[in-house]
Amino acid sequence: MNYGFVIDNRKCIGCHACTVACKAEHGTPIGVNRTWVKYVEKGIFPDTRRLFTVHRCNHCEDAPCVEICPVTCLHIRVDGIVDFNRERCIGCKACMQACPYDALHIDPDTQTSSKCNYCAHRTDRGLEPACVIVCPVRAIIPGDMDDPGSEISRTLSRHQVSVRKPEKNTRPKLFYIDADAAALRPDMAPAQPQYMGSEQAAGVGHFAAPAENSNHESNGHIAGAADLPNQHFAPSAFLKSDLEERFGESQPNIRRTYDIPQRGVLWGWEVSGYLWTKSIATGALFLPLLLQLTGLLEIRLRLGVTLGVLSLVFLGLTGALLVADLDKPSRFLYVLLRPQWKSWLVRGAYIINVFGALATLWLLLQFLGFRDIPWVEAPLALAGVMGGIYTAFLFGQAKGRDLWQSPLLPLRMLLTCLMTGGAVVLLLGLVTDQGILAAPLIALEAAIAAHLVLIVLELAMPHGTPDAELAMSIAMRGSLWVPFWSSIVLGNVAPLAMLL
Repeated sequence: MNYGFVIDNRKCIGCHACTVACKAEHGTPIGVNRTWVKYVEKGIFPDTRRLFTVHRCNHCEDAPCVEICPVTCLHIRVDGIVDFNRERCIGCKACMQACPYDALHIDPDTQTSSKCNYCAHRTDRGLEPACVIVCPVRAIIPGDMDDPGSEISRTLSRHQVSVRKPEKNTRPKLFYIDADAAALRPDMAPAQPQYMGSEQAAGVGHFAAPAENSNHESNGHIAGAADLPNQHFAPSAFLKSDLEERFGESQPNIRRTYDIPQRGVLWGWEVSGYLWTKSIATGALFLPLLLQLTGLLEIRLRLGVTLGVLSLVFLGLTGALLVADLDKPSRFLYVLLRPQWKSWLVRGAYIINVFGALATLWLLLQFLGFRDIPWVEAPLALAGVMGGIYTAFLFGQAKGRDLWQSPLLPLRMLLTCLMTGGAVVLLLGLVTDQGILAAPLIALEAAIAAHLVLIVLELAMPHGTPDAELAMSIAMRGSLWVPFWSSIVLGNVAPLAMLL
């Protein structure tokens, strides 16, 4: 069996019966939806057209949300339905980053991920999903696509259909008849702060607070896209000029006039901070150890102990930030106890634990007077390298974020660890009276120079998708150009000039 959906846009009247039936069937809270209807209008009066597009989980054959989920909350059933188990979810929001279709949300009542699950409880009893039975025009066609006699199989064989974002290679099973690109591609009709009969200024963030409370912050996280600082992440704030430049004068003739609230920032300052603390924790050990193993540096006892303690402190901060970012922090041990091994969240957690254990052992041996211990130092350096770069592979699994799909990202994260590690060793060398260390100084200069070259390559190289090109355009020339370019100057050019 292989269940899927066909949406016949020739019939859909935009009545929202499917949305209401879905909310009633599953008790979905106000402010979030498992299925919804988006309105897009094209043209200038009197030559106008309104497009209705039903959105929901695409139940992909190669579902990136399933692959990235660290605890098998999301899984593909034998009948092809992508279902979820809220009893396992830790609220890491990785599935939301991985989904190219924005089909998932965090349920504000349970603080766990939720989405369309094909009304699996009804399907198991031979019933159709709730949205199907209430559609007054039979615009939603469900069924087993492997059954040649089913209505969906006959429909797919007779009509040309489209899917959203086929370039993602997720093989979605939500098909559209008579689909318009303006309705399927969100960049052609950007989201707005408010719509016809629906004010979105109090939109929900990744905690999906109910509409009446969505102007407030929940657990320290941003509640709505409209509340974000300087509107940097509110689509209508930064996309307008970029889209007009990209689509020319025709862009104002395509308007999104109704949609659900935006989900806001998913991974906030905790994840940014975790990347920083992790690079210090790993770089502060693996760089000096590599230099010592190659005979370019001698780590004396005082410097070694200081480096080991600092690394473990920042490793602890890394773990604390990771747990703090979870919507269900009490379940953080599920990553280790109920692992889904394809997820780089799980692999990274075990890498970090191995690195921490080896660093503790190495520090203990330093106190006991052991100096020549390559059997510990070599694995520790390797674990440090893996701990520094594994997040690049996690970002690579987040197919919903096009700019994270760069093949240069692992190398960039390695260079970041070398930069932070080199800076830490230089500073601690002065504090511990070992003086200015030549090898870490050269390594730091080389890492910053290589990082600058890598930045130039990333800016110059073509990006794989229009969304990635647009994101880079916003960073380089849009509303984010000040923090983007100042970070390059202050974090790379200025330190390299000072060192030289």
